[in-house]
Amino acid sequence: MHPHDQTIFALSSGRPPSAIAIVRLSGVGAGPALQTLTGKLPPPRLATRALLRDDRGDPIDDAVVLWFPGPASATGEDVAELHVHGSRAVITTLVSLLSAMPQMRAADRGEFTRRAFENGKIDLTEAEGLDDLIHADTDRQRRQALRQLKGLLGDKARSWRDQIIQAAALIEAGIDFADEGDVPAELIAPALAWIRQLLAEIEEVLAAQGRAERLRDGLTVVIAGPPNAGKSTLMNQLARREVAIVSPHAGTTRDLIEVALDLDGYPVTVIDTAGIRQTDDPVEQEGVRRARDRAAQADLVLWLTEDDQAELERQTDGPIWFVRNKIDLMITEQSGAISVSPESPVFAISARSGAGTSDLLEALVGVARDYFGSTEHGLITRERQRTLLSETAAALRRSIAVVDLGEELAAEELRIAALALGRLLGRVDVEDLLDVIFREFCIGK
Repeated sequence: MHPHDQTIFALSSGRPPSAIAIVRLSGVGAGPALQTLTGKLPPPRLATRALLRDDRGDPIDDAVVLWFPGPASATGEDVAELHVHGSRAVITTLVSLLSAMPQMRAADRGEFTRRAFENGKIDLTEAEGLDDLIHADTDRQRRQALRQLKGLLGDKARSWRDQIIQAAALIEAGIDFADEGDVPAELIAPALAWIRQLLAEIEEVLAAQGRAERLRDGLTVVIAGPPNAGKSTLMNQLARREVAIVSPHAGTTRDLIEVALDLDGYPVTVIDTAGIRQTDDPVEQEGVRRARDRAAQADLVLWLTEDDQAELERQTDGPIWFVRNKIDLMITEQSGAISVSPESPVFAISARSGAGTSDLLEALVGVARDYFGSTEHGLITRERQRTLLSETAAALRRSIAVVDLGEELAAEELRIAALALGRLLGRVDVEDLLDVIFREFCIGK
């Protein structure tokens, strides 16, 4: 049985209890199921109040229902939505009834969006944009994901692919008319000009330094340093809540503790680590190992110390900021001054009282702003997209280089370029990728 012969359903709203819960259905059985529950189909695309009843005719809930006959629906199939009161009892009863209906089953993760993709309602770049929008933590991430969802990259890729196919058609026509004297040259010259223009456009997109990709993943900042330096206290100060246990005893933090911050719309993940020192405790040894590994992968390390950097262990080639903590316990501002290279910023703070942390936060915002740069016109948000566009550009370059060796070779390279853009859009040869992409979605989307 083909999966699309089955009707799927899912709770598309948050966990109960809630004021309202939304149960979505998609497939050939959506209409009959809605008719069974309400007694009749409501008018299409019109919110209608209805009393839902079980198979014995007993009332379940006073609800609002919507009916979207396919193909004019989000998935391209018949779709129904049940807006019910969000109690566990109502949802449990409703799910139980739906599960008992023939050819009806609970949806897998991302299955609604996958059906929309397979029915031509969206392309793969728009599906990825929807996933990014669902998982957006900051306003800048939201705006970027929304641009992708609106087809910013997909529209460009479709236009490029169409032009590549037209250029290939000109070159192939030149092959067919090879015996007609000047005809091949008249066809191939404009095709090559077209290809060069397309190549310049794609290379310009690829040269955007991956800022949109970085915005999607976020900036990683690791707080490291010796035990009892105040790392967990600083973590709580930056997060403005108690996320890490603070103790006067060394070695309290054994594992990595992560918190996501929104700094002026930029996503920043701050990680508290175990104090780096020699220890015989095997659990603390593992914590120190993880701290060193995470610091080596960080975009920025805040090395926290009480007085100097004598115990500094440089675990990364990236930037390290020295943060002198507990200045409220020092006799003078010069006490414990840190001597570092000019390119390494130094901050004096009290993680306990918050003194100086506003300057540190402001500096972090500046780093995030420089790191992400302007993403307002970024098209590429994922490595998959960058790889396929790079393959497209490489094929276009090869087509220009080999045209003098034979028009057939150039036409073949253009076919490869068009294939890469087809894979970018999800229209050819992407079955192996679909499970990977859609399993990242939430249930009901």
